Amino acid sequence: MRILVTGAAGFIGSHISETLLARGDEVIGVDNFCDYYDPLIKENNISDFENNKYFRLYRADIDSYPVMNHIFNKEKPQKVIHLAARAGVRASIQEPLLFSQVNNVGTSNLLELSHQHGVENFVFSSSSSVYGNNEKIPFAEEDNVDYPISPYAATKKAGELLCHVYSHLHDLPCTCLRLFTVYGPKGRPDMAPYKFVKAVFEEQKLTKYGDGTMRRDYTFVDDITKGIISALDHEYKFEIINLGNSDPVELNDFIAIVESLVGKKAKIETLPVPPGDVKVTYADINKAKKLLDYQPTTSFDAGMDKFVSWFGSKAV
Repeated sequence: MRILVTGAAGFIGSHISETLLARGDEVIGVDNFCDYYDPLIKENNISDFENNKYFRLYRADIDSYPVMNHIFNKEKPQKVIHLAARAGVRASIQEPLLFSQVNNVGTSNLLELSHQHGVENFVFSSSSSVYGNNEKIPFAEEDNVDYPISPYAATKKAGELLCHVYSHLHDLPCTCLRLFTVYGPKGRPDMAPYKFVKAVFEEQKLTKYGDGTMRRDYTFVDDITKGIISALDHEYKFEIINLGNSDPVELNDFIAIVESLVGKKAKIETLPVPPGDVKVTYADINKAKKLLDYQPTTSFDAGMDKFVSWFGSKAV
């Protein structure tokens, strides 16, 4: 298959691209290498497969319709995995217009071009953040998600709605995957696993928000990759599906695990919980098990052990 992967040089996108190439698919990668974090990180992410003859990379912005139109016309992708987005709950509060432009306009461009070119399946990367401070746990796909608490979450909910429109009007098969806090090798430097390990490793200050009782459903990147590719291989008219580990970890326990794996004590600074941060994320994954044969196999302790090993090898 010829598969267009947006965000192909990012954390999840590089894992997806490498896995697709390994099974013999062609990958058309799109990434703009923005400066949200050091672009060199993305260059390193793709270094192992950038020269693969079945991988073609476009350094482009998804919110530019003329550019994306050129790519679709030239490459004629059969399927699309749309991962590219401006990411980060806190960053979205600082730059809401940028998030709206990239995430909403970019997703509209990709859906419209996928419709025009007869794409067989469109997989959209949504987020657990759409659930906001949902009091019912675990979070299930049929729960009300009309009350996001950050611009980022709102753009992801909007993306799901756009996918539904194109599925309804144009019979474009769309699967929206609500990803729950992904971590692992090549992890983003703005996310807690990377930040915490780096702080403890380098004996620098670690910022803990709140009293440490907030919980997150951390999901190892290999499990997420399997779920996304399964969604690519299953063609549904329109579905919204959670991909998580379904085993939330409390922040205090998270820090203790990092201390144990790194072998150093954390130097903790406690600050108030920022606006937009939710109290807990917890995925109900019954639908993913049924529709995608999804079954996460990596516990948080085992996943963090792999991540710390990767970080240590990179830091040496």
